[in-house]
Amino acid sequence: MEGRTDEKRRMKILCLHGFRTSGSFLEKQISKWDPSIFHHHFDMEFPDGRYPAGGKSDIEGIFPPPYFEWFQFEKDFTVYTNLEECISYLCEYMTSKGPFDGLLGFSQGATLSALLLGYQAQGKVLKDHPPIKLFVSISGSKFRDPSICEIAYKDPIKVRSVHFIGAKDWLRLPSEDLATSFHNPLIIRHPQGHTAPRLDEDAVEKLRGWTKEILSNDRDNGGAKIENGILHEAACKILVEVSGDLMVKTEAGVAETTPA
Repeated sequence: MEGRTDEKRRMKILCLHGFRTSGSFLEKQISKWDPSIFHHHFDMEFPDGRYPAGGKSDIEGIFPPPYFEWFQFEKDFTVYTNLEECISYLCEYMTSKGPFDGLLGFSQGATLSALLLGYQAQGKVLKDHPPIKLFVSISGSKFRDPSICEIAYKDPIKVRSVHFIGAKDWLRLPSEDLATSFHNPLIIRHPQGHTAPRLDEDAVEKLRGWTKEILSNDRDNGGAKIENGILHEAACKILVEVSGDLMVKTEAGVAETTPA
């Protein structure tokens, strides 16, 4: 048919910011990275958290407000609220704005992203959304509530993943533990703290290779096609099945420090 187009869409990544920051701040955090790693190859979205920041942000005076959080926690960092609502919100977002091929997150955003991946693998959420193919974790960790762990991290998560782990990060050990929940993870270690790190040439080359392999696999599998402006993939409907009252024990909700 005259005027018909047939082109492959770019892969799409949903990027979830850290506690009491914003999508714009996360975008700035990773803007220091060589664009050949992600930005040249993927469409990246940086939404704000569902809830306005309920207290002081560690980036006040460094990056302008408003600030947001994905869910809340009590002062002892063991009881979380609004997690179920947050999961429902993100599943709806991924349905209406997606489909998404990958997730990227910093700290609270990375912890939440890993939970979505584990739940999708176990058939708890995103049942009709295409399987997520890649995950970028910056200072992420696991939830520690047993009722979550026995589902989300029951089996190795077979999603291509890269984990940035800082030697001076207070979440270093939890980040190491999260990486063990993924099949064949790529780990990028750096000497910095709780931040999206500046990358040396060795890390850049490893990440370029990681991205190249993902893009190659996507091409080999046909990817998603856009014909006459219509994306031909199954309609995404979300069935969110999250257990009753989620009282979560975790170390991930403590306020992050600003990047170097």
